[in-house]
Amino acid sequence: MTSINSKILRTLVIVDVIIILLSIIFFDIKVLWNTQIGFISASLVMLASMKSYRRMVNARVEHGIITTDDSKDVIDKLEDPHDLYSEEIVEDETVDLRDAIKEEKARMKENRRSLGQTLKDTKAALSVYRLGAYAVLILGFMYLNRHGLLHIPSYILSLSVPMLVVVYILLGNKENQIQD
Repeated sequence: MTSINSKILRTLVIVDVIIILLSIIFFDIKVLWNTQIGFISASLVMLASMKSYRRMVNARVEHGIITTDDSKDVIDKLEDPHDLYSEEIVEDETVDLRDAIKEEKARMKENRRSLGQTLKDTKAALSVYRLGAYAVLILGFMYLNRHGLLHIPSYILSLSVPMLVVVYILLGNKENQIQD
């Protein structure tokens, strides 16, 4: 386990203990159930997403798959995604429309991805870890709702805390790397 993973896990456990203490001291058992089910399921989703994303990035690096196009500026991509207002393209009025369509179809066939390539890219989205974590999230919500224990404010708050913890740790780690 890398140092950042152990730091995230350690911080999540500490924050969970604090949430347990606050729930027991200031609230009733219903809030404790909501915070624990929400916090644990959201933590599982975050950790599973990070693991599957890391696997996907490592697989792409290993196979040399590059999916970004650095030829355009980010602002240009947002403002003109289809390159309609590009100054580099000069309209040639002598071009036959049929030839232009054939060239465009040929270019689209070159860029078409095979089923194998698509499955490789969706492995991260359909990983067992993520699907299991989302199943825990859904089943936890259904359990709370079915038994009349659902307290929406504490559940929503506890769903958001792991995300904030992970983002805080990753940004802090990035700042430490920049300073070093």
